[in-house]
Amino acid sequence: MVTNKKKHSSESHARQAFKEVHSGPNKIGAATPYDFSAKNLTLYGGLLPLATMLEKIGVQKHIEDNLTVERTTKVMSLYQFIQAIAIGIYLGFSRLNQLRYIARDPLLAGILKVTQLPPQSTFWRFLNSLHVGIARQIQSVQRQLREAVWAAGNVALKTVTIDTDTTVHTLYGKQMGGRKSYNPKNKGKKSYQPMLSFLAETKEFIAGELRNGDRPTGKQIARHLREAFQALPACVISIAARADSGFYCWEAVEAYEKFKCSFIIVARKTPRLLEQLVAAEWKASPGTDAEEQCEFRYQPMGWGKAYRFLALRYEKDPDDEEESDEAVQYQLFATKQYKYRVFVTSMTEPIDRLVWFYNQRANAENLIKESNNDAGLAAHPSRLFVTNQNHFQLAMLAYNYNAWLMLFNREATASTASLKHTTMATARLRFLFIAAKIWNHAGRTGVSFSDHYEEKGVFQRLMQRLRAIKPCGDSFSPVVEGLLA
Repeated sequence: MVTNKKKHSSESHARQAFKEVHSGPNKIGAATPYDFSAKNLTLYGGLLPLATMLEKIGVQKHIEDNLTVERTTKVMSLYQFIQAIAIGIYLGFSRLNQLRYIARDPLLAGILKVTQLPPQSTFWRFLNSLHVGIARQIQSVQRQLREAVWAAGNVALKTVTIDTDTTVHTLYGKQMGGRKSYNPKNKGKKSYQPMLSFLAETKEFIAGELRNGDRPTGKQIARHLREAFQALPACVISIAARADSGFYCWEAVEAYEKFKCSFIIVARKTPRLLEQLVAAEWKASPGTDAEEQCEFRYQPMGWGKAYRFLALRYEKDPDDEEESDEAVQYQLFATKQYKYRVFVTSMTEPIDRLVWFYNQRANAENLIKESNNDAGLAAHPSRLFVTNQNHFQLAMLAYNYNAWLMLFNREATASTASLKHTTMATARLRFLFIAAKIWNHAGRTGVSFSDHYEEKGVFQRLMQRLRAIKPCGDSFSPVVEGLLA
């Protein structure tokens, strides 16, 4: 036997994983050539999931069946005009003159089945031709779409919380309906005061309307609340509501009672209420940020019966300025010695629990801020009040497109407590502004995305869920594994 001592006979190493060969960096500089010969490129590849959702839940049929327009459109159909404006707002182009920047985008044009969007003047004429009833009809469409999205998204909330609030839109033109009213940031200027309600659990817009700048009356508040309650899906059996002092009136309380909705509202300062606060039995308040708390039964003048009132008391700093009584919406009102925070409620929980529950209403103010800034709610396009009312509803339809897509995009194990809200601004950066190329081959059209897209896993999961939506009788089969209840 011949032994080769030069042969390496030690233990062999395990085979290493394949190392991917990366190409070198792209050398981009001042002399880099460029051209404009590329075709069918889009900045908004994330519109594909939206288009899938709109097709699967039958948005076109709902719009065509519910919206009535007296004037016949020629360049595009009613559905195409509505969707062009709503999708434009969803993309961040809230003003009609900005639609020219996406007029030839191949993906948007493909969704609308047109070669390009018409000029701005055509959109102006279309919006101005819509009658006053269109705003209510769009809300009706949203109610039907909400039922469809909840069914397909496996959402079956039995208990919901409605947050209602108003906002102020300062006007810088000569829009109809502008009034000099409550406008803390721009005192003395005319404004609109829209009223909006949101679902705290899913962050959806549930009901709302564009109003003139006058403070809402009790009848207007009651009508708005009825619309919000009627817009809830059939699975909801228990409702709670939160509102600030702008909704402190008997008509609002009566509407809450009629729909068996438990509520908590901030009370307004009145001489009779101050007498009750002075005569009340105050106790220490370890569960809140106040020094003392109390509760009592009280029937404001003009109300049908007495209700439970909760009050927190804070010692007043001598250096604090006296609070103005002209403010319409406030939570604290002061006397010489104390500041008070007072609520009226139909709920029976302890004071600290109810105060904590009401404090969560701050999320509604963030949703209104998102609507104003991201959905372009404050971008009133016309001098005509009716046109601005209809544009208001289209902006909130675009807002709900984002909310509904995020319901399909949620984790299967998410609950109402852990469900995080993704704002329109964040959703655009993560899921909407995606460079893509549209290709045509053998009679088929497809969309190709970059292999460097960081959210490709989440994107694919969302597309799989949306494409799996199928009708089931008058509803849809759920495509998300976990039930959100």
